[in-house]
Amino acid sequence: MKHQKLNGNWKMRELKENNWLDANVPGSVMSTLLANDKVSDPFWRTNEYEARELFRKDYEFERTFIIEEDLYENDHIELVCYGLDTLAEIYVNDILLSKTNNMHRTWRFECKPLLQSGENQIRIIFRSPINYIESYVPEEDKKIHFVSSGSMKGNQYIRKAHCMFGWDWGAQIPDAGIWRDIELVGYTDGKIEDVNIIQHHHEGEVNIDIRTELQLLKDNHYNLEYTLISPNGITSSYCQTAINGCNSYIIAVEHPELWWPNGYGEQPLYHLSVSVKNNDNIMDSKEYTIGLRTLTISQEKDQWGSEFAFKINGVKIFAKGADYIPEDTIYSNITKERIEYLIESCVRANYNCLRVWGGGYYPSDDFFDLCDRYGLIVWQDLMYACNVYDLTKEFEENIIEETKDNVRRIRHHACLGLWCGNNEIESGWYIWPSLMDHSEKLKADYIKQFEYVLPRTVEALDKSTFFWPSSPSSGGCFDNPVDENRGDTHYWDVWHGQLPFEDYRNHYFRFCSEFGFQSFPSIKTVKTFTEESDRNIFSEVMESHQKNTAANGKMLYYLSENFLYPKDFENLLYVTQILQGSAIKYGVEHWRRNRGRCMGALYWQLNDSWPVASWASIDYYGRWKALHYMAKRFYAPVAGTLSRTGEVVEAHILNETLSDKKCNVEVSLKTMDFEVLCKDTYELVVPALSARKVGERNYSDFITGINKQVYVEAVFTDEDGYQSTEVEIFVPFKYLELKKPEITCHVTENEDCYVISCQAKSLACFVELDFEESDGIFSDNYFYITGKEPVTVELRKTDIRGEGFADARDLEQKLQIRSLRDTY
Repeated sequence: MKHQKLNGNWKMRELKENNWLDANVPGSVMSTLLANDKVSDPFWRTNEYEARELFRKDYEFERTFIIEEDLYENDHIELVCYGLDTLAEIYVNDILLSKTNNMHRTWRFECKPLLQSGENQIRIIFRSPINYIESYVPEEDKKIHFVSSGSMKGNQYIRKAHCMFGWDWGAQIPDAGIWRDIELVGYTDGKIEDVNIIQHHHEGEVNIDIRTELQLLKDNHYNLEYTLISPNGITSSYCQTAINGCNSYIIAVEHPELWWPNGYGEQPLYHLSVSVKNNDNIMDSKEYTIGLRTLTISQEKDQWGSEFAFKINGVKIFAKGADYIPEDTIYSNITKERIEYLIESCVRANYNCLRVWGGGYYPSDDFFDLCDRYGLIVWQDLMYACNVYDLTKEFEENIIEETKDNVRRIRHHACLGLWCGNNEIESGWYIWPSLMDHSEKLKADYIKQFEYVLPRTVEALDKSTFFWPSSPSSGGCFDNPVDENRGDTHYWDVWHGQLPFEDYRNHYFRFCSEFGFQSFPSIKTVKTFTEESDRNIFSEVMESHQKNTAANGKMLYYLSENFLYPKDFENLLYVTQILQGSAIKYGVEHWRRNRGRCMGALYWQLNDSWPVASWASIDYYGRWKALHYMAKRFYAPVAGTLSRTGEVVEAHILNETLSDKKCNVEVSLKTMDFEVLCKDTYELVVPALSARKVGERNYSDFITGINKQVYVEAVFTDEDGYQSTEVEIFVPFKYLELKKPEITCHVTENEDCYVISCQAKSLACFVELDFEESDGIFSDNYFYITGKEPVTVELRKTDIRGEGFADARDLEQKLQIRSLRDTY
């Protein structure tokens, strides 16, 4: 097997024009226009709409290449396109090779007859996706009028990431191009068609069942060789005679090192290579990194209904994480480095799970490799979201092949925890009037597509991974998909329904796979798309970077319920982040306190695809919002919480580890000047994988007449020395009589990091550390200072982005400090 990459230097032009531009592949129309200064920044002000109109045109990519002689000598040469977006016509030496219509597929075409020795030319024409969806007409008995929120009508008619046509957080820039690798692959004797790796777990042993599908074209003797390298580097090799078709071989691994999600153990990975040889010549080979584990969804019946919990190596865990969307509007800009930064940020915030949302694309191999390495379970939606589809025969055949491609590519990963048919379509048919008024024929097509065609296709190729028909769902067939007592739930009454945070406590979902609350990004991010005159949240520019209808007003409504109105635009941005973090914290802590009944909380959303006001906890430029820092605390393996009902405050400890934890808890009622009015101390052992109530106190006798001038502080310390502080108040923050805290910070430096010691003269709430120019990920941020003792925060030097600092004094001078009291 011989490979020749066709990545690199191409040319691009608007079709039939002569203005060829240098292009880089993988790349796109938008990335090429930007690189050649032919279009303004689509994220600046309202440029998005001008950029969108570019995709009413057709474009052409072209390159010449010298075919490598040892490749050309092969009997068969395939052109392999790992990502063509989307309506492509491929020409080799001016002869039409094929057309494509699905960006989610890997396309393979025999092209040896079209190639010649020496120089060759390849051209790929991309037709306008906007023209296609606007001219598409469904079959006569299928009148489809549903339009996803924020999207362009008809986005579901083309197998292209739905959100490229816009979403209620995304720009309408339906880019086109060669967005993943492209190469030539040559072979003569045959090739490996497929390798399926199945694990069978027994006491003290795992059998790795390797099923290799071979296409052998010559009547020769071939061997299949397997090499397994253990996590500690021990190599074992095995061999069998190869046959045309399916070959099976089992490797027994004694005393296996099991893979665990983040927070429960290590992530040991085995390296497996599969090679087919003719004598000593390697005809073809495949490489895989695998983790040994059992992983499924438990739906055992219980007193409330049926649980919904990830069960890893026999252990039911509480899923902690968020929902992942495409990391950029221009997909070819998504690099391994950006993905790793995001995945590492999840792990640092104590995630153990990510849900890949169905309106984007199937992530790259790098994404899954990193989730394997960092220990994040992946809930993988198939790429369908919030839509009604025209299930023609051609569409059905297309999505079957799409599913096969991606299941084969992803199924071996240790991180893969679940396949899900779609996002919110089953529940949409159940509760959305604008979707429910479609025909019974279209509703029947939903059942066929998502409960027959797609699950059968997945299960034929991956019998090991749990399949779930939709999210949310109770199991399919429109059997009350929003039932709170079984399956998973999306909850939006806080935010869309404008109910108060307290409503979270009225619900005991079995697994909340989507809930969210918006905020604005930081002023540094806002400055990247605004002029100074735009910096009003109701300006045209700020509203164009807000895709959820009336959401800026919604943030103000919630702000008015909880906080005093900030004194200026920049402080308004900050307070919305505090609101967002507080809302999600309220929900997560409630569900974690009810561990066993609820077994997962994945908030919407982790990240942004462009600079925008949204539900993300990390913005487009990688800046952690307040929510992400708060997630690090409320997703901590051992976390303490306070909850108040009237004047009664309860303390709880949540232990999401595999070992019992001895904990000390001090709960104090304090004045703003840190005077202790009463104090309770507790010592207890919190069992593994449990939530325990520590104690409660009714403070009504202490706070009469002073409820605006006091707060409850709880300091939780576990046996490993991890300490966290929680605060509860008796009135909304807008009524709390905070004093100016007069925060001071002193910075020292060691070899690897800066140490920032912060002190205050009175209670300081949501203390933010930042810099005007540089960015950094602090060990903690948006924290409380609840006593005279300093709060210590570290900033690793490797976590500083942008301009660094000469020394500790330089950092101290550039450090910007803000707390809630400074906003009004």
